[in-house]
Amino acid sequence: MSDATLAPTRARAADTPWRLFLRRFLRHRLAVTGLAVLTVLGLLALLAPVIAPYAFDGQDLEIMGQPQPPSREHLMGTDQLGRDAFTRVLYGARVSLAVGLASALLSTLLGTVVGALAGYYRGVVDSVLMRLTDVVLCIPLLPLVILLSGMLRPNVTLLVAIIGLLGWMGTARLVRGQFLSLREREFVEASRALGGSNNRIMFRHILPNALGPIIVATTLAVGSGIMLESALSFLGLGVQPPTPTWGNLLNYASQWLQSAPWLALFPGLMILITVLSVNFLGDGLRDALDPRS
Repeated sequence: MSDATLAPTRARAADTPWRLFLRRFLRHRLAVTGLAVLTVLGLLALLAPVIAPYAFDGQDLEIMGQPQPPSREHLMGTDQLGRDAFTRVLYGARVSLAVGLASALLSTLLGTVVGALAGYYRGVVDSVLMRLTDVVLCIPLLPLVILLSGMLRPNVTLLVAIIGLLGWMGTARLVRGQFLSLREREFVEASRALGGSNNRIMFRHILPNALGPIIVATTLAVGSGIMLESALSFLGLGVQPPTPTWGNLLNYASQWLQSAPWLALFPGLMILITVLSVNFLGDGLRDALDPRS
């Protein structure tokens, strides 16, 4: 066989899992676009105190009384109190993105632990944990979150806890299925024969091989967290003014839809673009991490 024929084979053999993943991911143009958009949004949110031209609660007393349309001084206009809409959208991104990301990480952590225990130990442990998961799944999520938010009047930390503690069930079932499959593989039997403890087998051997679906589930949970936070804030049950979030900006703008539609347009677009980007990123990660690709 000639060297020219062997070259592609050698190149494929030299590919590491990371290179294969990167190559598959970069082929997914929507996922790359979503990642780029989320990176830009994250940087804008992180640098909001530097980028924002005004304080998020600063008022221009000369234009109070009626929202002002977009202009050079106020790129997204102002609200009735003379506050710059661009500044408030930037600061709103800090809260909305933080709630979405933190609640997704919390729900993924809880779901991973529950699913790992159920899938690895099976038997009574599996039955108890999965019946608990089924019970929580039967409870309508949004009404329960609205009830808790109405009772507790949450701040950012409490809102993250509520969303995270009520959103782990899907991840738990996903991780359980992965563990049920992987625990019968040869490398697990080898580790068990060498005296590996249950914790070591679960979290050093099985969990790394189940990370693909978990990462995808976490990514999609970020979008769900942002949407849920926005819905609660829009209903007045999320983070309370004067702290801006995209949801409570929409709530405030609802009374000005006829005379000042730009107040609702920009936060609404931010929610739409962010959730679409998260979903595109999740699709790309799913395809890139699929071993059948």
